[in-house]
Amino acid sequence: MGTGPVETLPGLAAELARSNVDVIVTGGTPAAKALKAATRTIPIVMAIIGDPVAAGLVDSLARPGGNATGFSIVAPELGSKRLELLKEIVPKLSLVAVLLNSNNPQSKIELKELQTAAQAMGLQLRPTAISTDDGLDDAFAAMTKAAAQALIVLTDPILFSQRKRIVDLATANRLPAVYFFQGFAEMGGLMSYGPSDADLFRRAASYVDRILKGAKPGDLPVEQPTKFELFINRNAANALGVVIPESFLLRADKVIE
Repeated sequence: MGTGPVETLPGLAAELARSNVDVIVTGGTPAAKALKAATRTIPIVMAIIGDPVAAGLVDSLARPGGNATGFSIVAPELGSKRLELLKEIVPKLSLVAVLLNSNNPQSKIELKELQTAAQAMGLQLRPTAISTDDGLDDAFAAMTKAAAQALIVLTDPILFSQRKRIVDLATANRLPAVYFFQGFAEMGGLMSYGPSDADLFRRAASYVDRILKGAKPGDLPVEQPTKFELFINRNAANALGVVIPESFLLRADKVIE
């Protein structure tokens, strides 16, 4: 079960629950919440999830309890790495805008970790929150007014669903940005750095196998990502007037032309 339009998820989840399948694999917090509301007995493997504890999906990472487990995309080092990537390609970087969804508890956790990393690197952050889809134009206007030199977009399903608008606004406002998922770079964003979704789904398959062989999802720990990927969009760099060194491109897992 994928993310899809949020309003359709409860119906899809209920349909799956009625089908009485052996295991359900899903991705994203909204879909996982819909499934947990629809069934407390069918095992749920969350291939991609933010912070399942904060979302109320599991009791703890080590001992999830209940009928859900999976793989979190949260890793403490991500904020620091994304700031480092921006510093390499934005000369004299000092102020970084941070776009987040104020209704997402995971974004607040990510922002706190990012602030710690920024302080250590001598950078200032300009957090800019949205609470509705209509808040993006105002958010980018605030970033421009604050003279932000670059942008980090925090992990959030609503922001992901609006990735084309976000990418277009970042380009229009000439803000070099690093995103949390490769889908942004594939849609014209400058670069993304985050967990490999293919690797997470492969690991999810191993959990499905264990559950089908008798393991209880509540006994399988929620694991953190171990493989991360850097995607760079060369066309986006040209549009933004950003010069990316060849050594930087060579480190990328994929360069989009």
